[in-house]
Amino acid sequence: MARLRSFEKGTQNVKAHPTEVDCFHQVITAADGTRLLHLTTFGSDSRRSGPKSSQSLQIDESTARELMAVIRATFPKIE
Repeated sequence: MARLRSFEKGTQNVKAHPTEVDCFHQVITAADGTRLLHLTTFGSDSRRSGPKSSQSLQIDESTARELMAVIRATFPKIE
């Protein structure tokens, strides 16, 4: 659970995850007035307990611009 500071190209040996989860989003305002996009994912359908927040990320305008550049480079058909 963190506010994203930057995006860097990774080099880990990763694979596609076998499960899918839902993500809720909302706009919040930090104490200093910064507008943030708050994203929260919830456990997979196979989770034993009921729905519970698994991870959350917060993105400000600067990191949103970086993320948009990463998304456009990854999926060039998206405008």
